[in-house]
Amino acid sequence: MVTTGPPARRSAVLRMLVVAVALAGALFGGAVPASAHAALTGSTPAQGSVVDRAPEQVSLTFSEGVAMGDDSIRVLDPHGKRVDRGKLRNLCSGATVKYGTGLPPGLGNGTYTVAWQAVSADSHPVSGAFTFSVGAPSKSSAAAPQQEAGGGLVGALYGIARCLAYAGFVLMAGGAAFVVACRPAAALVRSVQRLVVQGWALLTGTTVAMLLLRTPYTGSGDLADVFDLGGLQQVLLTKPGAALVSRLLLLAAAALFVAVLFGAFARAHEPAGAGGTTDAEREAGAVDPAEEARRRKDLTFGLGIGGVIVATGLAATWAMAEHASTGLQPAVAMPVDVLHLLAVAAWLGGLATLLVSLYWGPPVERTAVRRFSRIAFGSVVVLAATGGYQSWRQVGTWSALTGTAYGRLLLLKVGLVAVLVGIAWVSRRWTARLGEARAAEDTAAAAEAGDTAAAAEAGGTVAATEAGGTAAATDAAEVADAAQEAGEAVERQSAKAAGKATGKAAAGVPAASSIATATATATAASPAPDPDPEETPDADPEAAPETTPNPDPDPEPHLGPSTDPDPTRAAQLARQQAALRTARTKRLRDADPERLGLRRSVLAEASVAVVLLVVTTVLTATEPARTEAAVQAASGGQSTASNQPQVLTVPFDTGGPHGKGTARVDLDPGRSGNANELRLRLSDPSGKAMDVPEVKVSFTQKAKKLGPLPVVPRHTGTGHWRASGVQLPVPGQWQLSLLVRTSDIDQVTEIRNVKIG
Repeated sequence: MVTTGPPARRSAVLRMLVVAVALAGALFGGAVPASAHAALTGSTPAQGSVVDRAPEQVSLTFSEGVAMGDDSIRVLDPHGKRVDRGKLRNLCSGATVKYGTGLPPGLGNGTYTVAWQAVSADSHPVSGAFTFSVGAPSKSSAAAPQQEAGGGLVGALYGIARCLAYAGFVLMAGGAAFVVACRPAAALVRSVQRLVVQGWALLTGTTVAMLLLRTPYTGSGDLADVFDLGGLQQVLLTKPGAALVSRLLLLAAAALFVAVLFGAFARAHEPAGAGGTTDAEREAGAVDPAEEARRRKDLTFGLGIGGVIVATGLAATWAMAEHASTGLQPAVAMPVDVLHLLAVAAWLGGLATLLVSLYWGPPVERTAVRRFSRIAFGSVVVLAATGGYQSWRQVGTWSALTGTAYGRLLLLKVGLVAVLVGIAWVSRRWTARLGEARAAEDTAAAAEAGDTAAAAEAGGTVAATEAGGTAAATDAAEVADAAQEAGEAVERQSAKAAGKATGKAAAGVPAASSIATATATATAASPAPDPDPEETPDADPEAAPETTPNPDPDPEPHLGPSTDPDPTRAAQLARQQAALRTARTKRLRDADPERLGLRRSVLAEASVAVVLLVVTTVLTATEPARTEAAVQAASGGQSTASNQPQVLTVPFDTGGPHGKGTARVDLDPGRSGNANELRLRLSDPSGKAMDVPEVKVSFTQKAKKLGPLPVVPRHTGTGHWRASGVQLPVPGQWQLSLLVRTSDIDQVTEIRNVKIG
């Protein structure tokens, strides 16, 4: 009989797990949209540049391999019209990843917008936009994409599905491993069965959801595109799509594995008399114990081999489409990633299975806990080795651990693993104390058995009764409680039967049978009194009662007890007996302080494991530190966020006639220590270039008490000024001060912040 915990204990467990999930969401809710794993390291023309004549093509260079199509690069003219040729050019050469699109001849002057989107080799989408100008900058009505690829509602749903897919794999693979390797009897526990089956269903559902979400996730970002069959067909041709389809096929094999695990394997480990092989069959020689043991061994071996194959295949579907499939040493990284995922599943999945077994199942054997403890220790060793290699591969340098988002998340993951190992050490101590307590109980039981045997040989029955007094009193109290409940229930049934009997008697139907049946049920539900040995000294317990056959049975209804049991009352009695067994199991379980301490420590482990799983999911969606360092090296040692030409739009109003207008300031390349070029354009409210008597520009950094550093732009045309060789000595946040004078007395100074890399 599978026991269930009380509602208060169940709610406490659920509350702690909900708190852990909420904590993880609060810590990492802002991390979903994922950082791009392939970064744009350069372009021709460069972002914000001004060229004398229109180029023949626009090319983009990336830090790693990407997947692009004909619509991946779009070039828009100042009016927002697409002007590229619509065909992707593969310009890759050696280790250089470069793609481009052609431009037609005769493009006019003005500012052009380049919008691009791609899918990195590790399945994450990346997008961006920049501008360049032909002849001179101009006002542009082209709308750049406002939503980052992989962001928005679709990105959030895809990220949730990825996290739940990891959780489903951990529960299914780890739970099955716990049953096969640690506790075969758990195959009969309903809560364990639900956990593994729900893990399989969760992984299957999220895999289907991710397959449908791939089209909008890597494309339009519109949730309605999940029903685009044409887009789904294109997804199936990509590496991530093939990985998801392979995962679904392996999940079909996993369904068969789960069916055998909780079918034939569970029946093979049923105890005698519980639906399996009975003691009578064994005594009669109907079942050979050696044959039964060999069958169990064969089932265990077959499930072990099959489970390892299926779990390895499922883990490989992540390795072939995530970080391990690209970058440094992919041939080594992919098998290492598979081992890492299998170790995570064996540890955390087994931990979850142990948790539900401790709270919602019969008492867990000490040997099962010790087996899992050894498997968990081996998993931690594998995690340390594979995690160390992956960290070196993705981070590369010690400074990147604190200088990049990936490194900081990795440090947080290592800290959570350390906390989890510490709690696991506490659980091992509880397990050891559980063994010591069980040994002490066995010693005391043996001593009591010896005393009882000595008293029996002396002919005394009082000492033997006292030796088992505590257990007898406990059982008697439990039986009395159950009998009282059963008696009350039967009294209600008797009253109801009496009422029905009165109605039947009025119709001429004998009613004594119903009352007698209720009385018999009450008698069966009540505990039989113990016989007095002094009153029945010659009683033979094996003697069979004599029966006198009735030669002329009365076919008519009689007033004696009914020989046909009432199915409803029999079912009620069975439920009462089951409730009694459940209460006894719960009382014994809760009275054991060692098991209570073990349950609490395992619950704490599971709570930390939930947060760790979320951190791992966010980490797989973050740009690796080595990739970020490569981008910085390609861009002169500056980060991609700060290594951009700075463009500022500054409205102004001097307060006099014709004093309103807009200033556009371009600072290219926007780096410290280099000679920057500053371009300034003034326009009136209608957008037409306007001249003013004087403009002044200066830069100040208050943090380091630098400046103001004046810049004297020269007038190059109507409404245009330019200054070359602008030196800003250090990176950081600078203040740009722009003075515009429109008359002898009308002037204004506008201040804006600009970030210099």
